[in-house]
Amino acid sequence: MQTTVQSVVRFSGIGLHTGMPVTISICPAPANHGIVFERTDIRLGNARIPALFDYAEHSPLCTMIVNEAGASVSTVEHVMAALAGCGVHNALIRIDGPEAPVLDGSAVPFVRSILATGVKELDAPIRVIEVLSTVEVHTAQGWARLGPGKGLTMDFHIDFADKAIGKQSKSLDLANGAFVRELSDSRTFCRASDVEAMRAAGKALGGTMDNAVVVDGDTVLSPGGLRHSDEAVRHKMLDALGDLALAGMPVLGHYEGHKAGHTLTNMLLRELFATPDGYRIRECDAAMAARLPGAGVTAHEIPAVA
Repeated sequence: MQTTVQSVVRFSGIGLHTGMPVTISICPAPANHGIVFERTDIRLGNARIPALFDYAEHSPLCTMIVNEAGASVSTVEHVMAALAGCGVHNALIRIDGPEAPVLDGSAVPFVRSILATGVKELDAPIRVIEVLSTVEVHTAQGWARLGPGKGLTMDFHIDFADKAIGKQSKSLDLANGAFVRELSDSRTFCRASDVEAMRAAGKALGGTMDNAVVVDGDTVLSPGGLRHSDEAVRHKMLDALGDLALAGMPVLGHYEGHKAGHTLTNMLLRELFATPDGYRIRECDAAMAARLPGAGVTAHEIPAVA
């Protein structure tokens, strides 16, 4: 059955890129509503933005969605990953600014509060997107591929010059709460050499050592070090789940990313939906539902490190 949150879940923080204070409320919504953001600070015009792939605009450092009236919300990937990873299909997300709060740089604050308030079943079947044939997209930086699979599985590969990150690869079946256990607490990361350049460009204005992992060569500058030795690739997988959630329904397939980011994953969804025989939408039977990322998740699975 489809789900929503049991009651309103609220967060306050700052935007990673804008540095602006923001409050966000994840509110219950009816069946077939999907995930929709609402800008409460916009008084005139359409302030609602569906969290769907064709509302996403190119932004290299985050995922930004924009409606026809120009209302936008950026850095939605962490909250989207948390909702997908906790099995929430419907929510109205009310936000009083243009960027979701970064919190600790991971999805675990969202996960913890969603699981604490609980997830409520709705009287409607889950619909899923079943990938039938492989689609692939490339840029000069990397590539991403989506092929058939019984659940949602993921392979990810990254390669950075800084030895504190270096080459990392991870494979994961996202069934049975794996997102919550394995990925949810992994934080966004950046190289110290990029920080000043980003700030000069008006980005990362809210970035601190408390909401991002900052590395310099073979040194992790953030206090406390890494939560996982491969935290960087885990965070890339977290982002990918959040970006795949913009499909509007759970995806059944195998995702593989090589040096991929937000733009590539969005390009991949656009390629999938432009390939009519590449997928089908179907109602989820009990066996399929049991393999979805949020099935059977409990708060006990949240990593102790977070």
